[in-house]
Amino acid sequence: MTELWEVLEEHLPEFSSGLFVTTRIVAISFVIAMVVGTLVAALRIAPNAWLRRLGGVYVESFRNVPLLVLMFISFLGLRRAGVPVSPWVAGTASLGLYTAAYVAEVLRSGVFAVSHGQIEAALSLGFTYPQALRKVVLPQALRTVIPPIGSLVIAMIKNSAIIGASLLALPDLLKQARVVNSQTFQADESFFWAAVGYLLLTVTATLAFRYLESRFSVRR
Repeated sequence: MTELWEVLEEHLPEFSSGLFVTTRIVAISFVIAMVVGTLVAALRIAPNAWLRRLGGVYVESFRNVPLLVLMFISFLGLRRAGVPVSPWVAGTASLGLYTAAYVAEVLRSGVFAVSHGQIEAALSLGFTYPQALRKVVLPQALRTVIPPIGSLVIAMIKNSAIIGASLLALPDLLKQARVVNSQTFQADESFFWAAVGYLLLTVTATLAFRYLESRFSVRR
């Protein structure tokens, strides 16, 4: 137990820095996932069959390709093609676009939970289809999908560890734990505190989305 606290005291700056980097990765990736996921969800429910197919291709492509493979493609592949992609851009974009496929499906299910009559009513009032989605359907759909979105954020926090363990080697929580382990040769203690850091993030996200659920979710 003494060694456990000694590792934390001596390497608190490294763990704190890693926790901050992981938080930034997840925050940036979450914004990307929500923006892209909303656009893809709109394609998935569009009246045009070709747009629905386009949204389906995105979902099936990103949902069925491992995240680590996407990182290899976005970093090594684009660099080999002459595109100067930084590890930060490659990591956050890969995690965000990967999660966007799941966000799109969650939002699509939320849209289907909204009565079709409300869309028809909005169209009859002169709204265009995009306006009906933006002003009538999506605000209600978002309220119904708060719990699954929270689950996706927790999954993002855990998936972000792949970035630090991959060739991108961003100095996130897992990367810093590996550095501390290489310096101290105390693997149990180093990765224990990394686990505590991830637990802090996931518990915080859980509490935040529980509050949002109680505040905004639709009562049935």
